[in-house]
Amino acid sequence: MRWGFDKEKLDEEKIAKLRDLAKLARGDILKMTTVAASGHPGGSMSSIDIYLTLYSCARIYPDNPYHPDRDRIVISHGHTSPGVYATLGRLGFFDIDSVVANFRRAGSIFEGHVERDIPGVEWGTGNLGQGLSAGCGFALAAKIQGKDFQVFVVMSDGEQTKGQVGEARRFAKKYSLNNLTVVIDYNRLQLSGPLDKIMPQRIKENYLSDGWQVIEVNGHDHQEIYQGLREAVMNKEFPVAILANTTMGKGISFMEDKFEYHGKPLSLKDCRLALSELGLEDDVDKYINLRKSSSPPILKKQPPIRSINIEVGSPHTYGKEDITDNRSAFGEALADVAKLNKDKKDRTPIAVLDCDLLGSVKTNKFASLSPQRFFQGGIQEHNTASLAGVLSTQGVITFFADFGVFGVDETYNQHRLNDLNRANLKLICTHNGADVGQDGKTHQCIDYVGIINNLYGYKIIIPADPNQTDRVIRYIISQPGNFFVGMGRSKFPVILNEEGKPFFAGGYEFVYGKADVVRDGNQAAIISMGSMLNRAIKAWEILKEKGYSVRVINVSCLSDIDAKVIGEAAQTGVVITYEDHNVKTGLGSIVANFLAENSLSPYFRKLGITYYASSGKPDDLFKMQGLDVDSLVQTTLQAIQR
Repeated sequence: MRWGFDKEKLDEEKIAKLRDLAKLARGDILKMTTVAASGHPGGSMSSIDIYLTLYSCARIYPDNPYHPDRDRIVISHGHTSPGVYATLGRLGFFDIDSVVANFRRAGSIFEGHVERDIPGVEWGTGNLGQGLSAGCGFALAAKIQGKDFQVFVVMSDGEQTKGQVGEARRFAKKYSLNNLTVVIDYNRLQLSGPLDKIMPQRIKENYLSDGWQVIEVNGHDHQEIYQGLREAVMNKEFPVAILANTTMGKGISFMEDKFEYHGKPLSLKDCRLALSELGLEDDVDKYINLRKSSSPPILKKQPPIRSINIEVGSPHTYGKEDITDNRSAFGEALADVAKLNKDKKDRTPIAVLDCDLLGSVKTNKFASLSPQRFFQGGIQEHNTASLAGVLSTQGVITFFADFGVFGVDETYNQHRLNDLNRANLKLICTHNGADVGQDGKTHQCIDYVGIINNLYGYKIIIPADPNQTDRVIRYIISQPGNFFVGMGRSKFPVILNEEGKPFFAGGYEFVYGKADVVRDGNQAAIISMGSMLNRAIKAWEILKEKGYSVRVINVSCLSDIDAKVIGEAAQTGVVITYEDHNVKTGLGSIVANFLAENSLSPYFRKLGITYYASSGKPDDLFKMQGLDVDSLVQTTLQAIQR
């Protein structure tokens, strides 16, 4: 039924078809929300004419919903899922009866907000304000890969007040994303009342001031909607915003222009009355019975997992004379892989996104080498995080590099949505821990492990030195899924083995989930991570001189702990965790959980950051926190001698 945008106008037959579909879809919206006794009918009725016109004309394929050349349609106000599902069901993506009967039912694929698993839905949303960033990600993917698909983002008017929307507008203009069109359902109402009372805004003026073209249409006139979309698609200079004037609850007299129906389904009695007003059959009882008597529908199709074709090259080895930082090793490894694959069209492209920190997070070499694949998002972390997550699902190896306080603390909600959408993002955060030093407590990200470990699909890796960092970066480039790689700021010596050779070099290979026994011993085990391993080894040397045998273990993978190595550590009778991280939520808590869950009961101590540090040199800050080498030695001795 796809018509495209080649015709100047829709003919009367097509308009009549859309009107018929709109009546049926409004009935679907009312029935599914009433049967579920839950949902958002008002905004769905407001957006339905936009959805039907857009999905009917865009280049999409109900029989092949993941066609690589399809247009991408993002629904930013995901609570209008009843309208989206009604549209997709009526256009043949799935059985309409199934969604009407099973909307918001436990175990059903038809959830309360749109989800990426539904054929025809490109990105799971519901966290308002992130949809335009998602659209930027899809539009940027088309530019990188030389594809000509269009990207459409349908948004609510209320969410335009979100700061992230402004961030995305500016990014789209800067990078000339003229394949991007936004359609705003402008019904002037939101959950609690009129926009002008909740938070006044100037939507049109905001888009114009950021360099967009703005078109205004009647959002319930299919011909006007079509012509607005056509003009936007034909425009080759600017991203376009279509302001579609609509009415909340359109089509039902007692619902129209009533904000109360934003998130309030009709009662059974009122639903029957509304169906009568639409001139539709009252078959609500059929769907109530179907909901009771049938199993929830399960997912039959999923977005494909794209293969990665990339040459990662040979690891670089830093010698014992090298004093450097992990962030520099990251930048060197990234640039090396980019150089190896440069101008090879069969290779998976790499893109790097930065937020005005390229010299600090060491993405500057990549930027010089591949300027067309480096995207400067400015001081706009929310948009960059969301955009990067979307881009990573489109066959582009995507790195987002930032400071920990911005890349983790400030953007947790964006990464949560990325995780829900099964992104493949490589999130690299430098400047973690009290190691940040003189910048002070506002910039010392001490909670990154605890925060990221709340996300089920992220894998956390904290490399111990530049050699391990180099190998970690080459590893994650070749792997699907979300990875967080964290590191500090300071330069420090390469980790050596007892023979004085680099430990994470030679025959060493990074294996995800494997812990490293860096020094052996049988009286206690110090379990450390990241830059603290260097200090743990110094403590080992002092303890050895005093006649004590202590094991030192490096845990670099904090989402999947090495059960064998930690279990053996417990057999020494003493386990001490040692980290530059909030002592409540980091490595110590992970190890403690493991010990408790496996009924292991060594003497156990957690050493970590116990309160916000101040400005100062890292060594001084660690001493104030009881994390200097002498404090670790004393804690270990007390544990052994207890």
